[in-house]
Amino acid sequence: MTAIDLSSPVAVVGTGTMGQGIAQVALVAGHPVRLYDAVPGRAQEAADAIGARLDRLVAKGRLAAADRDAACAGLTPVDSVAELADCALVVEAVLERLDVKQRLFRELEEAVSEDCLLATNTSSLSVTAIGGALANPGRFVGLHFFNPAPLLPLVEVVSGFATDVTSATRAYETARAWGKTPVASADTPGFIVNRIARPFYAEAFAVYEDQGADPATIDAVLRECGGFRMGAFELTDLIGQDVNESVTRSVWESFFQDARFTPSLAQRRLVEAGRLGRKSGHGWYDHAEGAERPEPHTAQKERPPAHVTVAGTLGPAAELVAMMREAGIEVREEEQEHGSFIELPSGDTLCLADGQTAVEFGGVVYFDLSPDYRKATRMALSASQETSAQTLAEAVGLFQALGMDVSVVGDVPGLIVARTVARIVDLAYDAVAKGVATEEDIDTAMRLGVNYPLGPFEWNRRLGRTWACDLLEDLNARHASPRFRPSLALYRHAHTLDTREGAS
Repeated sequence: MTAIDLSSPVAVVGTGTMGQGIAQVALVAGHPVRLYDAVPGRAQEAADAIGARLDRLVAKGRLAAADRDAACAGLTPVDSVAELADCALVVEAVLERLDVKQRLFRELEEAVSEDCLLATNTSSLSVTAIGGALANPGRFVGLHFFNPAPLLPLVEVVSGFATDVTSATRAYETARAWGKTPVASADTPGFIVNRIARPFYAEAFAVYEDQGADPATIDAVLRECGGFRMGAFELTDLIGQDVNESVTRSVWESFFQDARFTPSLAQRRLVEAGRLGRKSGHGWYDHAEGAERPEPHTAQKERPPAHVTVAGTLGPAAELVAMMREAGIEVREEEQEHGSFIELPSGDTLCLADGQTAVEFGGVVYFDLSPDYRKATRMALSASQETSAQTLAEAVGLFQALGMDVSVVGDVPGLIVARTVARIVDLAYDAVAKGVATEEDIDTAMRLGVNYPLGPFEWNRRLGRTWACDLLEDLNARHASPRFRPSLALYRHAHTLDTREGAS
């Protein structure tokens, strides 16, 4: 099954931000586009807004004037569903209410031809449930674009329980013909991105609720150490706290209140207070004009240690050995059969976050995970009250010598980046095991849909087969909540190789 022919009209129903964006994508690809909205006058307003955006693209040199003229000529606002009768594809982008969408698609089904593909852009409702209202749900599919649709390349093509393979393939190829990167997903709560991304927000909020660090520091660590484009607090302020919390709550309830998807009480309080982020002027941060942005906690300058001893390979942090030598720190290496660490001149140790607490070991200082320590410009450290001032100063000075700012956070097991990545990896393995999507599509979706520095499977290959599972098991042993319990899929993945190699 090939993509819908460019000569065939495409309809977009619902003319808000997403509807306008999807219409613009179809127009620029070459389709005639019909715009319909139940509110009189809205379709014409949307057509005018799309035309203005195309004009701006021409002014910026990103679209040829002739292409703009062709697109505008092909854009037609209509006043009724009946005027969509000859469309080959109808994409719905209306209110996220099941009854509203079901009623609309029943009306569409009677208006369009039998071979017209019907698609919903829903991000949180069940494609199966929406399609269940149709006489022929086989031609119904999810086409989940990401906002802003003209700019972001990812489209999740979601097959409901009754969706025909030919319909899903046609939708997939059409999205690709429009210049998008489609990924195939089963109809699961949150699909791929909104399902697997929940820990990015949840772990940041949990560290904050546990008084581990303030929002500005957590965001800085996620960006400057973890390589994420934005931190969880600033990103949810951009998205809207009400929108983000609603998606989290929807996924949680759809999974029968599975602890892995539990919403944040702190975020709920923000929503209740009307602090919705940028759109309300205040969220986690104050967005009023002239408001000062809080600075992340950054440790004062310390003298780096003259020498350290590295026991073992340091695993995912192995690059630190070369970096320390380049910074002029003498590195002595020792073989270590189990585990690995950096011994400081004080005699205490510096360890990569492993899900345990510093208080359990007295003098240990933990440091966070980074996908690329050479690119990291900030490092998070945690220590206990028993850790000496000398040990902490040596640890701080070491990472400062490597060109990083240092944020000392509370005694948070798994710190910030490490626990977040481990949970993302876990949900990704669980999703593949449950037939949601392939490893390749999940990696693509998380890189393109939410700009992660690495896909979860690519990240896990770098970290090592057992790393995420081991960290989660450590965290699970220290928390009353079962949200850290590794999925059976991750557990099997972690231990299959161990058995084959005869490891104990």
